[in-house]
Amino acid sequence: MKRFNCLMAATALTVAGAAPSIAETWDMPMAYSGSNFHSVTGAEFAECVTTGTGGEIEIKTHPSGSLFAGNDIKRAVQTGQVPIGERLLSAHQNENPIFGVDSIPFLATSFDQADDLWEAAKPTMEDILAEQNLKLLYSVPWPPQGLYFKEAKESVADMEGVKFRSYNNATARLAELTGMLPVQIEAAEISQAFATGVADSMISSGATGYDRKVWESLNYFYEVDAWLPRNYVFVNADAWESTSEANQNVILGCAGLAEYAGTWRAKEYTQFTLNGLAANGMTVEPASDTMKAELKDIGVTMTEEWLEQAGEQGQAIVERFREMQ
Repeated sequence: MKRFNCLMAATALTVAGAAPSIAETWDMPMAYSGSNFHSVTGAEFAECVTTGTGGEIEIKTHPSGSLFAGNDIKRAVQTGQVPIGERLLSAHQNENPIFGVDSIPFLATSFDQADDLWEAAKPTMEDILAEQNLKLLYSVPWPPQGLYFKEAKESVADMEGVKFRSYNNATARLAELTGMLPVQIEAAEISQAFATGVADSMISSGATGYDRKVWESLNYFYEVDAWLPRNYVFVNADAWESTSEANQNVILGCAGLAEYAGTWRAKEYTQFTLNGLAANGMTVEPASDTMKAELKDIGVTMTEEWLEQAGEQGQAIVERFREMQ
């Protein structure tokens, strides 16, 4: 990360000599804990912008849903309550299916494939966000998603009736197709939800489980590499347009470096967090062949459903992605 921090500083200082203007503070709500790698990356991005603009724009991050709850962040930025924020991309799939492109099961199952899928989807995503008074700045993937359970599971039949933490349309639908019971739970509420029995399972990365110490309530993590969801940082379009060109360039430069650093962190964090889960007593292993086969069949169903919902835009994205493979 030393190289990244130097790049951040270099990018910031090359444009710090812009003509002075009235200083602004941009509060940036974030849904995940301050120690989460997305939040760490966001804090470095904020520092880069603050330094690069010579303090003309000071970004202050507010992790753990402390300023706005996760579900409220995007609306807060759209309406100008805050100028900038970060959110899980697929949390907005109920607004437009395109927001769920990163959560199509077994479409993109590696970091390289996730990068290709984002490249294929990004122009369409930018257009959709522009219509919502938002400008995309950067996006960072999570590690591959696996299944957490309290009890051992060998097949989909074993999942019947289990209370399952959902966080977007895709996870809720996965619960339905496996016979589990979806319960909407934000990231900041995970530990309490498992400790109190509100939920007994989830699909998420090793990073989320490690950050939330889920070994205190859950015992098994099955590696299925279902998808690599993304977080994204966006700015209110009106706030963006009122920002000087010099400061816009600073923000975009810092955003590019943040995307690079965040992706690097996600890759490095993947095995580290799986090792951490195991070190704290969880059984961490690949899913059984039976479970993998059954989940892939469910993935085919969910892909077909998503393509039907997303229409021509979604089909074009998937076609572009498949051409890259």
